[in-house]
Amino acid sequence: MQDLEFAEIVALICKEDPRFDKKAYDFVRQGLDHTVKELRKKEASKTERSRHVSGPELLHGIRGFALDQYGPLAKTVLNAWGLKRCRDFGDIVFNLIEYDVFAKTEKDRPEDFSDIYSFEDAFVKPFQPAKRRTPASG
Repeated sequence: MQDLEFAEIVALICKEDPRFDKKAYDFVRQGLDHTVKELRKKEASKTERSRHVSGPELLHGIRGFALDQYGPLAKTVLNAWGLKRCRDFGDIVFNLIEYDVFAKTEKDRPEDFSDIYSFEDAFVKPFQPAKRRTPASG
């Protein structure tokens, strides 16, 4: 799919579902590419053929991609695009599935994207300083 076609489809989706910024759709598409590359590195078969990525796999890949791209600002950037919880990524994925940009299997459901991690745990805590243990007084 050419970028122009993708941009046109995203524009149509955003007219129907204005919850998310167009940049969120680009981010999810790039996050999927990142996830596929990371899974290929980890898998022993190293086949060139793409395989299906599950909702939880995509969420973990997107988390890593967001941290790589935006560091401590990841949560702020994602929130600015309307993304506030894992399920929001699933909503974007299923919007793209409706327009035949992404594909799904019979087992894939929007619920696959629910409650995998909180944005606070995923995007804020990695940058907080470790808590010091205070010596026991006595």
